[in-house]
Amino acid sequence: MPHFNIDDLDFANILKLSMQDLLKEKAENILREEIKNVLENEPVGEENSRNGYYSRTLDTIYGRIEDLAVPRDRKGDFTTQMFEPYKRRMVAVDELVVQLYQHRVGVRQVGLIMKSLLGEQYSPGTISNITSAVMEDVIEWQNRPLKKRYCALFLDALFVKVRRDTVGKEAVYIVLGITPEGHREILGFYVGGVESSNGWQEILLDLRKRGVQEVLVGVFDGLPGLEEAFKSIFPKADVQRCVVHKVRSTMNKARKKDQAELSLDLKRVYTSSTFEEAEKVLKEIKEKWKKTYSRELASWEEDLPVLLTFLHYPEEIQKYIYTTNLIERTNKEVRKRLKTMNSLPNIEAAEKIIYLTSIDYNDRWARRKLGGFGLAYETILNMFDERYPKS
Repeated sequence: MPHFNIDDLDFANILKLSMQDLLKEKAENILREEIKNVLENEPVGEENSRNGYYSRTLDTIYGRIEDLAVPRDRKGDFTTQMFEPYKRRMVAVDELVVQLYQHRVGVRQVGLIMKSLLGEQYSPGTISNITSAVMEDVIEWQNRPLKKRYCALFLDALFVKVRRDTVGKEAVYIVLGITPEGHREILGFYVGGVESSNGWQEILLDLRKRGVQEVLVGVFDGLPGLEEAFKSIFPKADVQRCVVHKVRSTMNKARKKDQAELSLDLKRVYTSSTFEEAEKVLKEIKEKWKKTYSRELASWEEDLPVLLTFLHYPEEIQKYIYTTNLIERTNKEVRKRLKTMNSLPNIEAAEKIIYLTSIDYNDRWARRKLGGFGLAYETILNMFDERYPKS
């Protein structure tokens, strides 16, 4: 064990070098025990024995270990479970690279960070190779079986710049579900093309193939054809048009001086306790604004049934399903994690980051229920049983 001069090295470096030496010593002890165990359990009649050592380097989270003594057997069959043959990094190092990548650190920046930890810079190619292993997990995750029942499905898309022949915006379709118990879950994401109702129909069909059969309500914005696409896959489900999107759309068409007052009037509509009360309030508002916004308020009248679907659900959960806010907050975080890259080199790069963000959210949400679902649980189960009776 080398001796350190406290004047030459700071405490952090002393600790790092001490950990490297300790890890090297322990690793070599484990390797000696491992080959001993292998040789002692050779089948009767097999003639095999130890045949010295070879040296190799190994990258660890404490830095690079030089000249690690790895034992050999005469047949050359011995492999250790500590690391894969020809692999110069321990799993923890790869996990660190993936975690940095997940948290919006660009490929070149990851290389520099690894240099500060290991003393040698990882090339962008090496970093890309490490993160490429994530794609196998992405494909498996995108094809995983899903639960049969979801109280609500939220649909929303965001857009990212992806480089193909040229840089262009690609839609990222994201579906978030809420279970009857109140757990949120990102069910899937799909990257490519422009947002369309046909694209959503394919995605919803994929969800059904993966096990989703019973849905109470779909929550989304007013994309043309989306309601029909949703109902074609889940015909017994209700549709809730996002109220916030509708208000925003109306405000964009209103004069600035009228926006505050008109917004308060519309709030009286969607905060009504019954559909009949909302109809009455809307009638009053139409009369009040008939000379200025008759077309916009006629649109509210036409869309009122799908804007107030949430009133048919337990009061404890209405605040979650009258708007797409739940999924929009999630998508905002996805955008933040994609933002560090001006444009992504390919669709796979986008998928890796979105996947890592999604599993991070799902892990957290699995331990936490949305408030109100506990009180509404029996009512929700009754709604499923009424809408999807067992044959």
